[in-house]
Amino acid sequence: MTLVSDPITLHPDLPSRPAAVAVILGIGNSLLTDDGIGVHVTRAVAALGDAGWLSPGIRVLDGGTIGLSLLAEIDPDAILIAVDAMELHAPPGTLAVFTGADMDRQLTGNKRFAHEVALADLMQAADLSGILPARRALVAVQPDVTSWGLTPTPAVAATIPAAVEAILTLLQDWADE
Repeated sequence: MTLVSDPITLHPDLPSRPAAVAVILGIGNSLLTDDGIGVHVTRAVAALGDAGWLSPGIRVLDGGTIGLSLLAEIDPDAILIAVDAMELHAPPGTLAVFTGADMDRQLTGNKRFAHEVALADLMQAADLSGILPARRALVAVQPDVTSWGLTPTPAVAATIPAAVEAILTLLQDWADE
């Protein structure tokens, strides 16, 4: 799998690196092919950080299937972007971005994976604790195969650059607010 790591290739309209305080959270099991897409996307975002393209205030975390222990990573004043495989009732590799209340509604719908429940619980716990960020988004990808395997299927892997671009766009848009 080849990842595009040049931000200009990913999003040529970005004039500079996004200056934001944010947590980018990859969710999923990277041992289960497409289920790990959130982790694969955040690895691509982390590569941009390693190349010095992301602001120091942007933290990229591999949340795996951890769940509520990630509550300590949530800052109500920061941007929160979660990336996960999700049942979208769409063709494999379909990308969808849900923000704010739309994210909340998406997380309360039918769930295909255990970590979808964990992410919903995490957001509910953040809300009950008074730390749910106003600027929050879910970057969701429709999986195809979720059996044992270390790499996503071609249709889902092909979504990685678009998912990274969606994250960069959210960061840029919210950094400008």
